[in-house]
Amino acid sequence: MKKILILGGTTEARLLAAKLAARGDLDITLSLAGRTENPVEQPVPVRVGGFGGARGLADWLVEHETDLLIDATHPYAARISANAAEAARIAGVPILALCRPGWAPVAGDRWTLVDNAEEAVAALGEASRRVFLALGRQEVAAFETAPQHGYVIRSVDPIEPALGVPDASYILARGPFSEVDERALLEAYRIEVIVAKNSGGQATYGKIAAARQLGIEVILFRRPQLPDVPSAPSVSAMAEMVDHFATPVEKRGV
Repeated sequence: MKKILILGGTTEARLLAAKLAARGDLDITLSLAGRTENPVEQPVPVRVGGFGGARGLADWLVEHETDLLIDATHPYAARISANAAEAARIAGVPILALCRPGWAPVAGDRWTLVDNAEEAVAALGEASRRVFLALGRQEVAAFETAPQHGYVIRSVDPIEPALGVPDASYILARGPFSEVDERALLEAYRIEVIVAKNSGGQATYGKIAAARQLGIEVILFRRPQLPDVPSAPSVSAMAEMVDHFATPVEKRGV
């Protein structure tokens, strides 16, 4: 059986693992960074925690006689993706990447593009605004430098310690989020601007569509540069690439 390591943490990684495991002829391990306190149940054996950089991952790939590495991490996990590409090179293991396409602006969108949280803070301006932060724990701390704003912060895990600002509300929730529900949230909290990542996909697009309908500005993080490795834009497309990899040449008709 071909041994495949999937670097996960995304919905696509879980769906891909389930799809590949259903074949019955692949030995799948799903790796999670362990940053989420209560991850959803996974369909294959799971490894939790870091590898110790590119060299540590390369050693793991060799030790476990891995045949294929699949990077299905979040589009903003640039360091992990870079380490994965380097580890695959060191270990001499093929690598594929599942790259969820980003959102593209359409008529009515009011987007301001930034590279990081510090730029997002600056883009908010000096005047007090009602801000919806749809970001992870690692990004929200930067907004302590702008305590004049009122913040509504949604995350999968609790923001600990709480943001050191006088006006902050917290919502614990895991997507998907519908456009109807997102519009209700934005209206209920009187949100004037959203700060989010261009995650792509449908699970969190509801807030983008709702913001368009309400004329709300969206400060959006640009996608980071990722390694140039063979990639697929969807679970089904990646499954086809794995099928080509796992099927013996004599059975492909080529």
